[in-house]
Amino acid sequence: MPFRTDPAEPVVVDRAPGASGGELVLRRVGADYEIISNGVFLMDTRDGRSERELVRACLRVLPADRTGLRVLVGGLGVGFSAAEALACPRVALVRVVEVEPQVVAWHAGPLGEVAGRPLDDPRCRVVCADLVEWLADADERFDAVCLDIDNGPDWTVAEGNRRLYGPSGLDRLARVTAPGGAVAFWSAMPAPDFAALLGRRFGGVEEIRVPVRRGDPDVVYLVRPGAAGLSR
Repeated sequence: MPFRTDPAEPVVVDRAPGASGGELVLRRVGADYEIISNGVFLMDTRDGRSERELVRACLRVLPADRTGLRVLVGGLGVGFSAAEALACPRVALVRVVEVEPQVVAWHAGPLGEVAGRPLDDPRCRVVCADLVEWLADADERFDAVCLDIDNGPDWTVAEGNRRLYGPSGLDRLARVTAPGGAVAFWSAMPAPDFAALLGRRFGGVEEIRVPVRRGDPDVVYLVRPGAAGLSR
């Protein structure tokens, strides 16, 4: 989890009721922006290395000659993951599922400027929905599934997000992953129990630690549902 070290005082840019409950706040600290949910820090625009690595990890394990890639990004946030997927010329579609309409709206303003306006790319399609519920009815498949929901499996601000990281949530993710595809999960800290669950479910898991300025590293967990012989 990144820690703010800027000497500038936070300035509230906007606040709104959260679709998942509580209050959602966008604030500026110097040149950077933070998103706060229910008084808990979620993310900021200071770095973004781990959010980009979430996407890179998926894409680099796909065959180099595989084109027309379809990428699912769970959680728009400050837009770094969506922007990273769109930067790959092999990607034909980026489907972003974001539960908070206000986060999408902020991308028409300051967040869009910082992220490079990924939502303006015609390959990017945004759905405002709870990801777990959206997955239940999804009839699409994706080569890369990149999930940055809440603060990860062991630190969820919205209680309902825990469903994504349990067995039923993993089943839903496997169903939308194309044969040979990959799924990556972002976490604000190491989550060994979740890693063990992934290993049992998918036959193996890669753990990628991304250093942050202070505290535990961010972690990306990568699995290959299609390579595990899952029947769909």
